[in-house]
Amino acid sequence: MDYLIRNATNADAPAISRTILNALRESNVQDYSAEIIEQVAQSFSPPAILHLLSERQVLVATACSHIVATASLDNDIVRSMFVDPRYQGKGVGRRLMEKLQSLAINAGLNQLRVPSSITAEGFYASLGFEKVRDEFHGAERTVIMAKALKL
Repeated sequence: MDYLIRNATNADAPAISRTILNALRESNVQDYSAEIIEQVAQSFSPPAILHLLSERQVLVATACSHIVATASLDNDIVRSMFVDPRYQGKGVGRRLMEKLQSLAINAGLNQLRVPSSITAEGFYASLGFEKVRDEFHGAERTVIMAKALKL
């Protein structure tokens, strides 16, 4: 399938929110309790997405003009990387990460870091990220990973 990757706009906030919430509630639920999922979900309402759009470089991937994935770059940290469950395993996440890596290299960064969910740890490892450490926010475990960039 052909995906268009572009910068997100304010008008995309509701669709970005839906994509993230679908991924959290269908994919991440296998590794996190319902309580943690709902706690994380509160950070991705449409108004919260609008705020993130003003602070980070947010990308979306579309298929047939529908947003199917999103990711953002916050300095050298990849944040809010989510793929709609119906599109997982079809290369869209990899394409988004390649675009973020290209943006990071063009910005002169020599490393990317990602606070990964347990669910996505294998995905990031397949892209060359290595586990640095675990962090805990209450009961929520996040895997901190990093990858050196070739300039």
